[in-house]
Amino acid sequence: MHEQSLSEVLQEVAEHKGCGTSSEGGKASCGSSDGPADMSPEVWEKVKNHPCYSEEAHHHYARMHVAVAPACNIQCNYCNRKYDCANESRPGVVSEKLTPEQASKKVLAVASTIPQMTVLGIAGPGDPLANPDKTFKTFELISKTAPDIKLCLSTNGLSLPDHVDTIKSFNVDHVTITINMVDPEVGQHIYPWIFWNHKRVTGIEAARILTERQMLGLEMLTAAGILCKVNSVMIPGINDKHLVEVNRAVKSRGAFLHNIMPLISAPEHGTVFGLNGQRGPTAQELKSLQDACEGEMNMMRHCRQCRADAVGLLGEDRSAEFTTEKIMEMEVDYDIEKRRAYQEIVEQDRQEKVAARNAEMEALEEEFSSVKILVAVATKGSGRINEHFGHANEFQVYEVGTEGAKFVGHRRVDLYCQGGFGEEEALPTVIRAINDCVAVFVAKIGACPKDELTAAGIEPVDKYAHEFIEQSVVRYFKAYLGRIKSGEIVHVDRGDADIRQGAYVAA
Repeated sequence: MHEQSLSEVLQEVAEHKGCGTSSEGGKASCGSSDGPADMSPEVWEKVKNHPCYSEEAHHHYARMHVAVAPACNIQCNYCNRKYDCANESRPGVVSEKLTPEQASKKVLAVASTIPQMTVLGIAGPGDPLANPDKTFKTFELISKTAPDIKLCLSTNGLSLPDHVDTIKSFNVDHVTITINMVDPEVGQHIYPWIFWNHKRVTGIEAARILTERQMLGLEMLTAAGILCKVNSVMIPGINDKHLVEVNRAVKSRGAFLHNIMPLISAPEHGTVFGLNGQRGPTAQELKSLQDACEGEMNMMRHCRQCRADAVGLLGEDRSAEFTTEKIMEMEVDYDIEKRRAYQEIVEQDRQEKVAARNAEMEALEEEFSSVKILVAVATKGSGRINEHFGHANEFQVYEVGTEGAKFVGHRRVDLYCQGGFGEEEALPTVIRAINDCVAVFVAKIGACPKDELTAAGIEPVDKYAHEFIEQSVVRYFKAYLGRIKSGEIVHVDRGDADIRQGAYVAA
C-alpha cells in the first residue's frame, strides 16, 4: 500500500477546509487577526485584547504566567520540567515556584508597571488541573483584586472534564488544550505514561484514555461558551501527517484556534526527543502544514512557546524584573482607571495602524499577480518597524501578496550585536533563520551585516524605520512587482529556513 508523503496529505486536506462551529450569523466562529467583522460582538470582546487569541492584539498587549502548578499527571517525550532555570525559554521551565498569595501580589505588581498587561495565564510548569487547589485559589485572589484582567489556563486535558464547571464559575473565558494526536497508535510514541485513577498507565491504553478525555473536555468547554485554543506540537515522522486529522477533530468540536508549534528538541534540554536526536520541522515544513490546516478556522502563528513564568509582550520576557524578592519590596498602586486610560491610548495607536494598512491596500487594488514573498521584520512591538538589526532576538515574518500582508510566524535568532564578541559567528545563524525571506525590514543596520545579507540574496530595508509594519511591507511589495515588470529583478523562490532549536533567553 502506498504511504502518503506529508506533501500529499497537505494537498488533500487543502481541498477540504472549513470549521465545524457556526456563530449566530451562520458563519464559522473562528479566530480573526483583524476585528469584529467575522465574529459575534460577544466573542470579539473576549479576544480583542488577548495577545494569544488575536494576532493583531499581540503587537500591543502583554500577558503574564504565574508558576503555581508544579505537578503534572502525564509525561511527554518533548518535556522536561525545570523549577530553577533562568536561561531557557520554552514551556515547562520557571525561575521560581509561587504560592497563590505570591502570585496574586506579582500580578498586581506587573499590571501596575505594565498597564497593557491584560491576561493572566496559568500554564505550569506542570499542569494547572493537576494542581487544582493552587490554580483556583490563584484565580480567586486575582478576580477579587484585579477584576479587569482576563483569566486563562493551559492544560493537557486529562483532568479537564472534572473541572469545567469550576473554570466557568471563575469566569475563565479562555482555555488552551495541548492535543498532539487523536489516534492512540500515534500517541504512544509521544506519551510514555499518564497518571490516571491513582495509578500509572502506559502505552496505547494511556494514549487512548488521554485522547478520550481531551475530546470530552473540548466538547464541554464549547457547550459552556468558553473559548478553546488547541496547541499541537509538530514532530516530524511521528505526528506531522496525523495533525491534519487532529485539526479536523478539534474543528468539529468547536475549537476557536489551532496552534501548530514546532518541536523544541535541543539535547541540552534533557527531553527524550532531544536526547534521541528527534528533529524539529524546518520553517517551510511548519508553514506548509499550517497553510493546509487553515480554513475558516484561523491558525495561531504568533505563539512564542513561552516559559511558565513569562511576563510582557509575546516575544519579550520581563520576568527578571519581577522576582519574588523584588516584588516584596515594591509599593504596588493598582489603579484600574489609569490602566484603562493607558489602554485607550493603545487602542488609538492600534486603529491608526489598521487605517494605514487599509489605505495602502487601496493602492494594490489594480495589481494582479500570483507572486507572494516572505519578509522578515525587526520590531519591539506596537506593530512598527522599530528595532535595530543587531539588537533583534527574533524576526517576525509576513507573507505579502496582492491580497495584503499576513503574519505567518517568527524566527528566534542569536543577537548579532554582542559588544564585539561572537558577531561573526552569529550572522550566519541569522541568515539561515530568514533564508526564505526576500527582504528584512529594520530600523537601522550596519554596513557589514547589510553587505552579508545582500550577498545572501536578502535585501536589507531601513527606509521604513518606525513606520507601521503592514503598511510598509505592502508598499515595498508594490514596488517589488514594479521591479519585476521592468526587468530589474527576477522573482525566484527563496527555499527553506531554519527554526532555531536552542530556545535560550541568553545568547
